[in-house]
Amino acid sequence: MPIALSTYVRKGIGQISSNWRKLIGHTTDFSLESRVFHSISLGMILLTAVYVPYNLYAGLRIAALSCIIIGSFFFYQYYFSRFKSVPYRSFLFGLLGLIILPINYFINAGIAGSTDLIWPGFLLLLLTICPKRHHVAWVITYLVVFVVVHFIEYLYPQLVQYPFHYGKGQFIDRITAFPMPVVGMAIVVGLFRRSYDREKAKVEQRDAEKGRLLSILSHDFRAPLIHIGHYLELLNDPSLSQAERSTMEQKLREANDQTLHLVTNLLYWSRSQMDGTSVEIADLSLSNTLKNPLAIAAVLAAHKNINFVQNIDPDTLVAGDADMLQLVVRNVLQNAVKFTPAGGTIRIRSMVEADTCQIIISDTGAGMSPQQLATVFNGNPKPTYGTENEKGVGLGLMICKEFMEHQDGSISADSTPCEGSVFTIEIPLA
Repeated sequence: MPIALSTYVRKGIGQISSNWRKLIGHTTDFSLESRVFHSISLGMILLTAVYVPYNLYAGLRIAALSCIIIGSFFFYQYYFSRFKSVPYRSFLFGLLGLIILPINYFINAGIAGSTDLIWPGFLLLLLTICPKRHHVAWVITYLVVFVVVHFIEYLYPQLVQYPFHYGKGQFIDRITAFPMPVVGMAIVVGLFRRSYDREKAKVEQRDAEKGRLLSILSHDFRAPLIHIGHYLELLNDPSLSQAERSTMEQKLREANDQTLHLVTNLLYWSRSQMDGTSVEIADLSLSNTLKNPLAIAAVLAAHKNINFVQNIDPDTLVAGDADMLQLVVRNVLQNAVKFTPAGGTIRIRSMVEADTCQIIISDTGAGMSPQQLATVFNGNPKPTYGTENEKGVGLGLMICKEFMEHQDGSISADSTPCEGSVFTIEIPLA
């Protein structure tokens, strides 16, 4: 029975937590400040539902009216912010506090009451949701109003009303008021802590990915350069025949091309990591944009005796970044050439589906196992070799995924070992 009860409680807490996250909004749809405001609003609405009946029962009609006003404000602002995407107004929130808190102070026993417990909590909530540039102004304003209100009480103590008696009444007042700032601060701290933990995990993951990548590059940069150096030394050998010299020159070109491809990908990746990715979305003719990558792929395929079939609709217009789209297509085509044996076939075609253009690249190459397919875009690159021992580090597809997401597109893969792979690039139509 205790185990069953514990399971039931955990499920109940999990369901409440899930519903709460839905009510405050997802992290991809709302900023942290908006989610904090939604949480505060829901908390205030729940507290209002409790405090209004209590204040009416205790004869605190003005306090009950204050709760109704505050609750109505939060409900109105929450509804339009969460469901209508209308930005909440932190200025009204701050102004409401400057009106309600002094009134509540004088009708609820002044310094002997519980209003002073609420001031710092309310200001913390305000600073959490308002723009940073307004922080100093709000802090100074609330401090000034706080001092003025207490100074007025000092000069005119007769203005303060005492709706309860000392002892039991004061005890109940403090006990019922204390949860308001506590709940507010708990919401703020909880959301900021979860946001911090989430960002920390992302940073740690990216640092680990960069560390793995740099460890691979530190080796793979040296290898082709060493080969190039060896080829250059051999070319200086006067005993080489013309045929041997031609073979060496071909190997030198291949090593140079592999190194250039690796450097190009690395430069794009490092620039996106250091400076942030700059995206220039424009209406592009798909066939004109892909003309250069297709021409390069055709030459590479012909060199390996691979059939290269292309069918790109010349009338298709897409909305994307030309440089990024070219790099993505070029990477996928070069991978197809690398893993397709002589006599194989590579096809690239475009098709329009709803408001999206699909660029489909298929090959009859080595294919990938389910384990390889599951990690092909996840930023965990591993050295791979093509059908003629062409070297790669798996960096290109990681960049492709990032760059397609920056263009509101996507890239996916399907593959069968020993039969080939199909990569589908999706990009919005213009």
